[in-house]
Amino acid sequence: MSRIDAVDPQTALADVKPLLDAVQKGMGVLPNMFRVAARAPAALEALVALFGATGKGRLDARTREAVALAVSESNGCDYCLSAHTLLGKRAGLGEGALLEARLARSDDARLAALLELTRAIVDHRGRVAASALDQARSAGVTDSEIVELVANVALTTFTNYLNEVAGTEIDFPIVRHRAR
Repeated sequence: MSRIDAVDPQTALADVKPLLDAVQKGMGVLPNMFRVAARAPAALEALVALFGATGKGRLDARTREAVALAVSESNGCDYCLSAHTLLGKRAGLGEGALLEARLARSDDARLAALLELTRAIVDHRGRVAASALDQARSAGVTDSEIVELVANVALTTFTNYLNEVAGTEIDFPIVRHRAR
């Protein structure tokens, strides 16, 4: 049961309606998460801007979705696991790759390095060992990509926490996290 009501886009305030309309246009749907974020116009604006900015980065959609799955599994957010499983499929992740990403693993060495670093960032709240960075770099990950990875981890953590606090109603095919 939702603990923070989602905004009805038909009655949304003037400062959030254009943002909700843009999400609807860009995604073809308006997920409940954005409707909940619309309770605070600054939060919705930040969320939309961060999704837009990270979408223009060096990390491709497949990688961003794998990262989002790893973060969401670590944080136990079923809303985000559900959303990013669907989005991950659309980005080209097969069933096996989706499950592996949730466990911060991949058959692709470079993606595996990014996911291992993702898990280290989440598990250690950003306080990663120099060896974790060295391992990612040895797999071909650049410092630019490491910074983008941190931005994607922060974005997913923001959405995980928002959905957990709000109890956002899942409007995707439901995927449940595994107990760690």
